[in-house]
Amino acid sequence: MSDEAPKLTIQLEDGVSSLPQAEWDKLVGNESPFLEWAFLASLEEAGALDPESGWDARPLVAREDGEIVAACPLYVKSNSEGEFVFDYSWADAAHRAGINYYPKLLVGVPFSPVPGARFLVAYGRDRTLWIERLASALKEICKANDLSSVHINFCQPEEAEALTEVGFHTRVGLQYHWLNDGYETFEDYLGAFRSKRRNQVRRERREMEKQGVTIRTYTGDDITEDLVEPMFRFYLETIESRAWGRQYLNRKVFELLIERFRNRLCLVIAEHEGEMIAGTLNVEKGDALYGRYWGATRMVRHLHFNVCYYAAVEHCIERGLARFEPGAGGEYKQVRGFDAQPTYSSHYVADPRLGHAVERFLESERDHAESTIDWYQQNSALKATTEGASAQPPKDPDSTESV
Repeated sequence: MSDEAPKLTIQLEDGVSSLPQAEWDKLVGNESPFLEWAFLASLEEAGALDPESGWDARPLVAREDGEIVAACPLYVKSNSEGEFVFDYSWADAAHRAGINYYPKLLVGVPFSPVPGARFLVAYGRDRTLWIERLASALKEICKANDLSSVHINFCQPEEAEALTEVGFHTRVGLQYHWLNDGYETFEDYLGAFRSKRRNQVRRERREMEKQGVTIRTYTGDDITEDLVEPMFRFYLETIESRAWGRQYLNRKVFELLIERFRNRLCLVIAEHEGEMIAGTLNVEKGDALYGRYWGATRMVRHLHFNVCYYAAVEHCIERGLARFEPGAGGEYKQVRGFDAQPTYSSHYVADPRLGHAVERFLESERDHAESTIDWYQQNSALKATTEGASAQPPKDPDSTESV
């Protein structure tokens, strides 16, 4: 029997697609579907992730005696596009201080503001220990390569807590999530609303029948290759209709996701007179549904709410799913029964001057985020709310996010 310690290596790899799918997915386990090999490798192989786009995929992988025991999806970023935890003001402050903000390191899921584990640790291993080891390795990579910072976006709260022990700063944001309170039907869900909001939802739902619009949900084998073109078209329509829109995905991404990721997909598509006019791509795993890409080639009154939210909620109720996370932004979600929930990210800034400024900003932002979440939860559109809620949510302390 050998007393030799296992050989440990922690190194950067050339993309998730370069790693064995079975080994990576075993590490992911029951964690977020957006961490799975089929999703991340498809983005890489379709060309959506490369140094030119600002996303150089370099997953950090730890091995003991050749076996993968821990990892994180890591990217070398030359911009801040597609991250959804906005640090543009930090980059501006760095520039004014004569600090090169780019490149930087990002641990997260590209183009997807979906909370979940960011440190993948093999079953039975000490999770806190491996978070600290990988975080220390990230800081070493940052310093050795003269990078400005390390960002862990949309991580789990326990990860953020562990990261504070190794010099990271915590950022708190908010999203609006739907939670299933044991509803057996959509009418049960409507029954939880205050009367004004309940009547509003019913009016918005009736509008589809008035306009002659039908909405269908596709899962499993119902999702065929002929849905690639309309779903990609809907995605492009959203990008082209917004001044701030950025096209991160190409048609090949949709092809690969429908080919490889079909068992996770839930497509909601609206039709009018036999023509597909709108759709949204959702992802399902475990007890959760996640909303992602939406678009429409023809706008119909209340179409967005029905396709993106009501159809998805109905799907969750039918499948017994516990929650629906529709993505970032949108106070209009709150009045439709989606309550505010905190999100977390962790940040390490190598330069002490910028690091101190960022921490001061984050301390103020955390206080504001927590009070805002508390206000929205007290002023829920659902009946069970706290007495004595204020009339207006707290004002933003600084809309420019300056540091």
